[in-house]
Amino acid sequence: MNKSKRINIISRILDEQYKETPAPLDHSDPFTLLIAVLLSAQCTDERVNKVTPLLFEKASDPEEMRKLSEKKIYGIIRPCGLGPQKSKAIKKLSDILVRDYEGRVPSGLIELEKLPGVGHKTASVVVSQAFNKPAFPVDTHIHRLAQRWGLTNGKNVKQTEKDLKRLFPKKDWQKLHLQIIFWGREYCQARECWGLECRICSTCYPKRKRKFKHKKP
Repeated sequence: MNKSKRINIISRILDEQYKETPAPLDHSDPFTLLIAVLLSAQCTDERVNKVTPLLFEKASDPEEMRKLSEKKIYGIIRPCGLGPQKSKAIKKLSDILVRDYEGRVPSGLIELEKLPGVGHKTASVVVSQAFNKPAFPVDTHIHRLAQRWGLTNGKNVKQTEKDLKRLFPKKDWQKLHLQIIFWGREYCQARECWGLECRICSTCYPKRKRKFKHKKP
């Protein structure tokens, strides 16, 4: 089966399964989304959604957040893991937003990636979900699924992102990012499907008999 046919199959199955793609992280504006995505690093969305209401009750904008001590922030976000680094980044980026951006979250990737604790994937999520700009955030799981589905030969998430952007229409990037996340969690888990079990894997590669070996990101 050629790549073009696999792309059509993947798009059709994902559209059938996920007609709506709500953002998995609870937020009310670009700032609360930025903080939620930052907290989601090496943490589940479910846990983040339990922690953020407690944090945003204390501070829901950069001006309020910068007034909290790192210790106070850490005490709230500790269940998300990497607490010391994340609390430091949250306080520092809040200072920068107030000082340099009038308390507003910038809408550009370059500006976002300069903020403490904000990498390319986090910036891409904010740009896409908060500002509705075309972006295709790729995490490790999306990277693995793209390999399983024959959409990339990339050895890292950066190359996989380039490949996915090239293969799919720009208007579908935001939707596809979320659809692939949802599918991966439900049907093509990192240590369950291995390219053999789910409907997408079995349809695209009906003759695959052995576990797919991923290239490390």
